[in-house]
Amino acid sequence: QVQLAESGGGLVSPGGSLRLSCAVSGFSLDDYMIGWFRQAPGQERAGVSRIIPHDGSTSYADAVRGRFTISRDNAKNTVYLQMSNLKPEDTAVYYCAAVTRPRHNGPYLSAHWYDYWGQGTQVAVSS
Repeated sequence: QVQLAESGGGLVSPGGSLRLSCAVSGFSLDDYMIGWFRQAPGQERAGVSRIIPHDGSTSYADAVRGRFTISRDNAKNTVYLQMSNLKPEDTAVYYCAAVTRPRHNGPYLSAHWYDYWGQGTQVAVSS
């Protein structure tokens, strides 16, 4: 059974950092693509970043490129999202999602590509 569990959210001041974790079970990271998404109140779920653990390729939304870094630890079956220089507009519930590894490279930052979702973790950026 495919399961994803996010952790690491919290309250942070502007300019601060957080690292989110997405622990997966029921499948091998090498066979899947993992994405991070966020949803602020009243807004649609938006893609933040994604990684294909098999080859390490990554993609980022323009709003976070240069501030966020996605990575994986295959031995721990975990994907991370390191968030730095956080801004109030980064406040949202963050979700990780999974889908079987695509045949072709691409941004894959749209939610419709993904089949499995975690429950989300809240990130609040405020002074």
